[in-house]
Amino acid sequence: MNKITQIIALIVGAIMLSMPISGCSTGGKMRTDMTSAEFAVDMGIGLNLGNTMEAFWSSTSNKTSGASTIGGNATSDYETCWGAVVTTPECIKGIKAEGFDTVRIPVYWGNMIADDGTFTINEQYFDRVAEIIDYCLDEGLYAVINIHHYDEFLIKNYSRDEVIGITSKLWTQIAERYKDYSDYLIFEGFNESLGSTREGDEYTEQELYDYVNAMNQTFVDAVRATGGNNKERMLIVSGYWTNIDLTTKPEFVIPKDETEDRIMVSVHYLDNAMYWTNKIGGQEWLDYCKSQSELLKEAFTDKGICVFLGECTSIYGKDRFLPNAEITNQAECLRIQLQTELDYGFIPVLWDVNDNFYSRTEYRIKSDESRAVIKEFTDLVHSRQDK
Repeated sequence: MNKITQIIALIVGAIMLSMPISGCSTGGKMRTDMTSAEFAVDMGIGLNLGNTMEAFWSSTSNKTSGASTIGGNATSDYETCWGAVVTTPECIKGIKAEGFDTVRIPVYWGNMIADDGTFTINEQYFDRVAEIIDYCLDEGLYAVINIHHYDEFLIKNYSRDEVIGITSKLWTQIAERYKDYSDYLIFEGFNESLGSTREGDEYTEQELYDYVNAMNQTFVDAVRATGGNNKERMLIVSGYWTNIDLTTKPEFVIPKDETEDRIMVSVHYLDNAMYWTNKIGGQEWLDYCKSQSELLKEAFTDKGICVFLGECTSIYGKDRFLPNAEITNQAECLRIQLQTELDYGFIPVLWDVNDNFYSRTEYRIKSDESRAVIKEFTDLVHSRQDK
């Protein structure tokens, strides 16, 4: 190596050292001076990467994973099996450009697990999830990962004690694999299955709540025990079926945590009952959303626990509206929902799947009306973040 080459190498090395480290690098930044309420503002409005990394084909023969082998058993075989395209950096850049601040990445984890009873997560699957997390963090987005659908398989096929033990193994692996990420990576324990049971098992209502609470405590304990940045990481515990009425009962208990002010609670769909009974757009819908918000405020927000609405309605089909409803415009319903959710200080994350609300190939919100609503409220959120 001649002298000029040595000088060039030193300059390049200095530049590389001065570049910001990525979220997964050792020493990923943890902002310990931020309160959970400040995190909630910073997380803004989110979008789900739905029917993607949580997609699977069910299997009754694989007792470890509950999932069938697809194609050549590559990560892309599972990522696309429910109709998604392979997630690209451009897709995530587009989400950022539309104003979103958070991406929720549901993950099955059982895909590609060997049926050997060890519940060891496949390294290639770990790596692919890491790539998508990196896409998000590279854009300054929060990434939220959970155990999605695999929790349901475990609960419905194993005893309570077995499920808790397996959950600890899974979350220990996940937390260990990503423990050096910055606090822009957030762990959410589960999806919507806490409160479900194995067929034939009988529980009292209190025993079911005890089971739910034990699952959330197991999640928190497993993550914190891995150390590193996970000692301070924001964690989101899952509600009973993520149902607002059930989760706001006093029997639901927030886990004990050695770290102060680093737990949020997840529920889904502020207007769920109205959606499924085709009452969108009426006064009952408006009153219901307010009453659900008040339940969450009294049970959690007023006690300093932030509410993560991990799935919110993004599109209202015509069949979901009340006959003769006062409000019949889809975008106006979205505006009302976001206004309510943000007024109460919740973190709304719109449920979305491939080519539904947001186009993952054109990198934009598909409806111009909805796009204008999202811009209105993401601009509002960003003005609050700047204060």
